[in-house]
Amino acid sequence: MPLAHHLRIRSTLLSLTLIAAPGAAIAAGFSAPSIGPVPVDFILFALTLLGVALLQRHTLQVAIAGLVVIVLWKLAFSPFAEGAGIGGFAAHLGHEWVLLANLFGLLLGFALLSKHFEESGVPAWLPKWLPDDWKGAFVLLVMIFVLSSFLDNIAAALIGGTIASVVFRRKVHIGYLAAIVAASNAGGSGSVVGDTTTTMMWIDGVSPLSVIEAYTASGLALVLFGIPAALQQHRYSPIMRDARADVRIDGTRVFIVVLILAAAIAVNVYVNVEHPELGDRFPFIGLAVWVAILACVPLRKPAWGELRGALRGAIFLLSLVLAASMMPVHALPAASWHVALGLGFVSAVFDNIPLTALALHQGGYDWGFLAYAVGFGGSMIWFGSSAGVALSGQFPQSRSVLAWLRNGWHVALAYVIGFFFMLSVIGWHPDADHRTLQTESVSPAGQPVPAIVR
Repeated sequence: MPLAHHLRIRSTLLSLTLIAAPGAAIAAGFSAPSIGPVPVDFILFALTLLGVALLQRHTLQVAIAGLVVIVLWKLAFSPFAEGAGIGGFAAHLGHEWVLLANLFGLLLGFALLSKHFEESGVPAWLPKWLPDDWKGAFVLLVMIFVLSSFLDNIAAALIGGTIASVVFRRKVHIGYLAAIVAASNAGGSGSVVGDTTTTMMWIDGVSPLSVIEAYTASGLALVLFGIPAALQQHRYSPIMRDARADVRIDGTRVFIVVLILAAAIAVNVYVNVEHPELGDRFPFIGLAVWVAILACVPLRKPAWGELRGALRGAIFLLSLVLAASMMPVHALPAASWHVALGLGFVSAVFDNIPLTALALHQGGYDWGFLAYAVGFGGSMIWFGSSAGVALSGQFPQSRSVLAWLRNGWHVALAYVIGFFFMLSVIGWHPDADHRTLQTESVSPAGQPVPAIVR
């Protein structure tokens, strides 16, 4: 790369430090060095996010560089929550490694699953059943929404992206890609087995009936972003009107896809619902996916070449997640619907797992609102959720924050309208102490938060 280009990138990054205003600086009680009221840790993290947003051709390099700078800063000046220096960093990695390993395993494994699904012939066969006009694109989003209510949202987004790539002749509008991610995140927001954050709530004592209220908002949001996105896609590249005559369904590959998904679901329920004490000990979910993949190699060889692109996406996301986990967030503002609404926007740039853990520790939230906010909010930016990062591996053109916001405007609008619709219909009913309101269907309180991946 020419020296002049290096200097332009370096000067751009330097200028970003002067304009960064980290939206995630909502915590209280910092002990880390600060510039004014904002800890330097947050400024470095905000710089990383802005670099990702503005230098879209170098997102991986920016994410890795940001992580390295943050680690060096914390080693020298800002102690980790687990302690100072190398020992604190090692303890932090020991606390986070299960989450990171699960993410790594799922992102790579589901990349192979999506290729199995594409080669099964099912995506090419679906036009036979989907409506021929824009309504076909909308029905596909509804399918993704339903899948994600009981399936990992990474898998739901990749399956939806695979189908879209086939039925729209590999011409998928960025606005529709944003809608695929939004549908996968919205579908899991009201199910205690549909999203990491809602599973965390269930384990901590929140009733599933409190969480399911999120569908009041996410269901309306699906219509609000789904119809404009379907119309965008229809104008850009209409759906194939008929299935190809030569399409043959590969039943063996369909079996492999079902087996991998079943393994992920079964282990997720067993580890994080039936035995949550196991959730932070070992990356069982990622391992289950890979055991199923390798067991099926004699039946059909996976497309190992897919791993190259998936690896870049995995390293990118893990860098951001690990950097976010090191931020000195000790408390959230007092629980209110205003704060819950804001957390949705914060989730677009900040890992929603620690935000949910802090909210559960603090208490006093209406959990249906929080589930919708932290579950759906990450859809507003492509790197705001693991589903968005995974889908960007299939569609690299989506790695532009400006293009995502400009073409996926309906996602942010749907988030806000859906939130206020639920507020007007159901109302804000904070749970003073959710741990005392457990029923037989709720996991016991006091169990450790599972390190699972959404």
